[in-house]
Amino acid sequence: MDIDHCKTVSAAVFGKISVEYVSLTPHTAFTTLQSGSVDLFCGGASWTYLRDTALGLDFSGIYYYGGQGFIVHKDLGVSRVRELDGATVCVAQGTTNEQNLADYFYSRGLTYTALTFSDFDKGLHAYHMRRCDAFTTNRAGLAIRAMKFPDRDRHVILPDLISKEPQAAVVRQGDPRWRDIVFWSLNVRVAAEELNINQSNVAMLRANSTDPETRRLLGVTGGLGKRLGLSNEWAYNVIYLVGNYNDIWTRNFGYTGLERGLNALWTNGGLLFAVPVR
Repeated sequence: MDIDHCKTVSAAVFGKISVEYVSLTPHTAFTTLQSGSVDLFCGGASWTYLRDTALGLDFSGIYYYGGQGFIVHKDLGVSRVRELDGATVCVAQGTTNEQNLADYFYSRGLTYTALTFSDFDKGLHAYHMRRCDAFTTNRAGLAIRAMKFPDRDRHVILPDLISKEPQAAVVRQGDPRWRDIVFWSLNVRVAAEELNINQSNVAMLRANSTDPETRRLLGVTGGLGKRLGLSNEWAYNVIYLVGNYNDIWTRNFGYTGLERGLNALWTNGGLLFAVPVR
């Protein structure tokens, strides 16, 4: 899903997928962005007050409403987070997960031992080696990782969420046009789903639709692209090359059975709605 966010911006800017990917860790992500070594970070960063005000960075619209969860070894017999009192928990260092873990246990008078790691995969490996009783990160990430476990039936994802994790694409401050391009490119995918425009029918609708909002979004009328310094086909290219929000959700999460929940459209009980493209 993170990769698809990068592709989305590329489609809007270039009319094709042309992205150089850089592998980062929670320790290096923001400093690498600050230094100008990357232009965009779409690696699941949660939008928080300090990150927004103290790092010289801008968050460009929430693309995923998540929450922090836990996976535990089934033979522990644990069914809720509160039953992890005294447990050892693996967590990625320097993330909101680490702070949320501390806040949750402290506020409830629970004790725990944290084993911290430089990235999620190292923490997950330690969990598999039973160096800890539980591993914690975004619940969607747990669902995806758990699907790949060779012994999936020996692990349980607990039902509790201990935090809100609004995730957004991040850019450096000082370039409002770039921030706008990133925000509106991601917003297009939600707008397209609201209008029932998807990767399969977007070409047909661009040629045949009489709906004013659809024609405006797809660049047939309105000339909106030039206001971002983009072609008038920028939104069409996003949908045609990457898809609407549901296309991307299905492609990345469909095999996990993960429900959209808060990430459903507002008309379906979720929090997603598009800022009007007009």
